[in-house]
Amino acid sequence: MAAIILNLFRVHFPDVSRADPDGLVAVGGDLSMNRLLAGYRSGIFPWTDRPLTWWSPDPRAIFEMDRFHVPRRLAQKLRQGKFAYTINRAFPEVMRGCARPAKGREHTWISPRFIKAYCELHRQGYAHSVEVWQNGELVGGLYGVAIGGFFAGESMFHLVPDASKAALVFTMDRLIERGFLLFDTQVATPTTRQMGALDIPRNEYLERLPEALACPASFA
Repeated sequence: MAAIILNLFRVHFPDVSRADPDGLVAVGGDLSMNRLLAGYRSGIFPWTDRPLTWWSPDPRAIFEMDRFHVPRRLAQKLRQGKFAYTINRAFPEVMRGCARPAKGREHTWISPRFIKAYCELHRQGYAHSVEVWQNGELVGGLYGVAIGGFFAGESMFHLVPDASKAALVFTMDRLIERGFLLFDTQVATPTTRQMGALDIPRNEYLERLPEALACPASFA
């Protein structure tokens, strides 16, 4: 199907059943807070800039709360206590860290426009960061969007080995502690698969999403 062009003046998304085989739902619109929140509540997220594209892949990658896996070597390293963690202390810095080129990721969708939009979501209490520190320096982290008991992990980075994985472990512990129901990782990567990410049909994801959104959980 041809991608649907969004009306800049209306916050409305087409039904995800109209997505193309890759999961592309629509093109255009903006990154206003209302549109971003409407997208996440509909199972849709933005992925590229210029053009701005909106996606709902099938299958959808998630972490099940009771199937998260911490590899033995990583668990041993985390027990050494070399990392310290904070929440929402350095949100813009984490986004900029995620936007840096890295091995296997020379280009990123996290443009200055994305950073500005998600920093506004952060100011409004919807976007959150987890920071990983070593010797007082920011060495890794991740950011995502939380609505009720739903958390969408957007991106993570590391400057020292295992710092992004440490951020992921800390985040999962936080979500379980706070009673979250759905941890969306959108599209699985080798790293997230190693930690237990799995694919579920988009229809199943959309069936589970409303209950998670309605759950009275809070990340921060």
